[in-house]
Amino acid sequence: MWRVFWILVFLALIAAAAGWLADHPGTLRLEWLGYRINTSVAVLVFMVAVIAILTAAVYRLWIELRRTPRRILNLMKERRRQRGYHALSQGLVAVASGDIADAKRQAKRAESLLAEPAMTQLLSAQAAQLSGDHQAATRFFTDMLEQRETSFLGLRGLLMQAIKRGDQAEALHYAERAFELQPKSDWVAKTLMKLQVRSQLWRDAEQTIKAALKHKALSAADSRQDRVIIQYQLSLLSIKNHDDESARKHAVEAHKLMPGFIPAALHLAGLYIRAGNPRKAVPVIEAVWSVNPHEALLESYWAATESGDAMARVRTAQFLASLNPDHRESKLAVARAALEAKLWGVSRSNLETALHDNATSRAYRMLADLEEAEHGDKDRAREWLMRAAQADPDPAWVCDDCGNAIAEWQAFCGKCDGFNAFVWRTPPRIVALPAGGDGLKLLNQDTLGVPLVDAQGTPQ
Repeated sequence: MWRVFWILVFLALIAAAAGWLADHPGTLRLEWLGYRINTSVAVLVFMVAVIAILTAAVYRLWIELRRTPRRILNLMKERRRQRGYHALSQGLVAVASGDIADAKRQAKRAESLLAEPAMTQLLSAQAAQLSGDHQAATRFFTDMLEQRETSFLGLRGLLMQAIKRGDQAEALHYAERAFELQPKSDWVAKTLMKLQVRSQLWRDAEQTIKAALKHKALSAADSRQDRVIIQYQLSLLSIKNHDDESARKHAVEAHKLMPGFIPAALHLAGLYIRAGNPRKAVPVIEAVWSVNPHEALLESYWAATESGDAMARVRTAQFLASLNPDHRESKLAVARAALEAKLWGVSRSNLETALHDNATSRAYRMLADLEEAEHGDKDRAREWLMRAAQADPDPAWVCDDCGNAIAEWQAFCGKCDGFNAFVWRTPPRIVALPAGGDGLKLLNQDTLGVPLVDAQGTPQ
């Protein structure tokens, strides 16, 4: 709209100037080199305008002619770059699909067409990894370290190479360098922390998590479990170094981070009891029991409350159970204390209640003990023991990664070396079935999720 307006204004000015010159024609005489020119002012203005237009057109043509070679060169470069990017994308597709030959061919083509070593070296390294040429891949990744814009990619590739071949020290070295370059990367922070804990560098792991939280590479919620275990391990390290004060400090920090974490609570309570401050252990155990009851807490609670005789143990067990009255462990805790105090009715009523809460074999074994202690009925006790053998196994620390079950919690799984993988739950039940002449085969009914059959395929 405004453009049309200004064009109209310009034409109006030209028309006004032409009209003014027509009303004031005037004359002009020019003598030069023997020539004489007589004309009007209007004609002179017109000729000057024509000459100016022609001069501008010639100048514009000259500029275009000067720019033509550069434009042709830029067009050739653009086409070359497009072919290079096409080769790069095809190479990445080949890597993803596992086509080694095409990946190498496209990597060489992209390298010859593109002047971007960051992308071409990465593709060449991936192609070398795919073909199993780890030396070539290492060489490409090392070359990438020389340029600032590709150094992180090179470190990441070298880090993954070291992890794959199991070189813990070298992987840790590259992870530390990568974290210095990219402290805001959650992947780098988690990888470095895992490498440090596997090397049992607990203090270094603690500093890594603090730095990652500062740079917001990790959230406080996502890293809480790892922080708890690190503080727990630092407490154990302090005990080894005979630094009881530091041990309590780290144990308190672990309990504050996650009051429901049973190993940390048991550890802290044990430190208080051994230091001669059992009363400080009482709120620790009660806090855990209120959210996450565990059978190992009962012994520590009796020691913390100095419940020496059987009746005192019954009273303290009843108080502890009142903090989480609907939980199965609360019923079993009171039943155990009552059984030891020979309060048969109290023990039986709690055990019968526990049986309705998906009871494990422990409740049936306690009933067997009760039958034999109260009535001396060994036949009835054997019946309860048979039910115990058929019931769900007792809860244990089960590795979420491989299913390994252990009685006492550990930071690392001894079977798969997983870190922070153990959870307290009922392990899968293993059922032994006869399988003809092949002996007994073990089927994990919970894991397989299929009906049990005999050797001939008949459902059991």
